[in-house]
Amino acid sequence: MRIQRQVVDYALARRSVLAEVSAGRTDVKQVCDADPYLLRAAKFHGRGSDVVCPICRKEQLTLVSWVFGDKLGQVSGSARTSDELARLAETAEEFTVHVVEVCRTCSWNHLVQSYVLGAVPAPPRPRRARPPSRRTASE
Repeated sequence: MRIQRQVVDYALARRSVLAEVSAGRTDVKQVCDADPYLLRAAKFHGRGSDVVCPICRKEQLTLVSWVFGDKLGQVSGSARTSDELARLAETAEEFTVHVVEVCRTCSWNHLVQSYVLGAVPAPPRPRRARPPSRRTASE
């Protein structure tokens, strides 16, 4: 079972961006700029959502989970499916997951949520102080 920790929801930032687009202060081209790598990740690693794209309203958004962590090695910075996240959470030390919503039609994308998964690293062991060296009177 995965336990998400340190969850951050970016709904307010998303609403702000959409308000700026709706008011005409931000061009649609500025928010519909998904990288081809992100679009490819949405196709192969994403999971569907019930949310319709707020820009083009043509399709439901796809959620893509990206993993980042010092202990992940080459896996860090890649998109992962839900099953892969579950396996990583059981075997890897703490790592961060960033969930991005993507529209594969108009290229809208926005960070939706971030959280921490994985085994909590063991606290560093306290170092035992060395006993003071005792000198004898003859030294």
